[in-house]
Amino acid sequence: MKIITKLSPLFILALLCLVACDKEVPPPTNEVSLELPEVPYNYADQEMPQGLQFQLVDNTPDDNIMSDHGATLGRVLFYDTKLSLNNVVSCASCHHQSKAFADPDRFSSGFDNRKTSRNSPAIANLRFARHFFWDAEATILEEQVLMPIKDHLEMGMESLEDLEAKLKLVDYYPALFEKAFGSPEITSDRISKSMAQFIRSMSSFNSKFDKGQANDFSNFTPLELAGKDLFFSWGSSCSSCHGGDAFTSGENANIGLDLVYSDNGVGALSGNDRDNGMFKIPSLRNIALTAPYMHDGRYQTLEEVIEHYSSNVQSHPNLDWRLNQSMNFTDSEKQALLAFLHTLTDEEYISDPKFSNPFK
Repeated sequence: MKIITKLSPLFILALLCLVACDKEVPPPTNEVSLELPEVPYNYADQEMPQGLQFQLVDNTPDDNIMSDHGATLGRVLFYDTKLSLNNVVSCASCHHQSKAFADPDRFSSGFDNRKTSRNSPAIANLRFARHFFWDAEATILEEQVLMPIKDHLEMGMESLEDLEAKLKLVDYYPALFEKAFGSPEITSDRISKSMAQFIRSMSSFNSKFDKGQANDFSNFTPLELAGKDLFFSWGSSCSSCHGGDAFTSGENANIGLDLVYSDNGVGALSGNDRDNGMFKIPSLRNIALTAPYMHDGRYQTLEEVIEHYSSNVQSHPNLDWRLNQSMNFTDSEKQALLAFLHTLTDEEYISDPKFSNPFK
């Protein structure tokens, strides 16, 4: 299905009325092409491979069970720049599918080209996440998806009421909302629910590592096997933070990046000094695609990340107990770990059309 939408003078006028008078707003494009399949993609009935152990609880609430039409609407919203104040930035602007929905820039550009203070994290398997953002600010995905839209740096919408009014003037949305929710009514609650459905559908478990679990890793090279054994060994501590098939414990940790942090992470929110320097432990799935690394994007390569744990862990008072010293990896161990981390890349995920941009 291909929908060509022409923006009316009324729509353009309404957009200008929504924008604060001190902001320069480029005129909306005159034509938008939205291409969706006649039969929606299968989002709701995805099955994880047998034996996969995420060890984390499914965070889907009872009042927002995933549907194919609901996730389809969420996909459109995720990629639509109209969710930003001046029609320039979408959620996908900071989360690129080719990068496993991370941002290759150290800091992301917001709607008026100002930069965020943290690197945008990758998106995958958030259906099993305990909390969201580097500082764990949000604990409910339906709440998290609206926060960047209202953020004064990221997407800049003045209010959710303004967002509702704006989307009501876009002629492809009433039909999409009706298919998803049974009526064309556009509300911020429905926006958040459909976007959360789409993000929960973004599952990644088709890496070389996943395929190897079915055949005792006979598909691994000797170097990859050595890296796997080191990663899951007691001596490296890697899997104690990045354990299970989610490759994250879902916790927050201070990993000794600095002795004094310019960004205190969880501590900045809680006001508790014992939380200073703590950040969400990210999943390592697709990690080879998601550079730069850490909350501030300070490391450009995985080699730098491995070197941090090998020799650069700082003795911060809040240092996680699992990192009470640097690992002192040998050169061969570093190469093996790097090879293993590359086996966590899911090529199908980064090319799956149901997660791709529907605007052509």
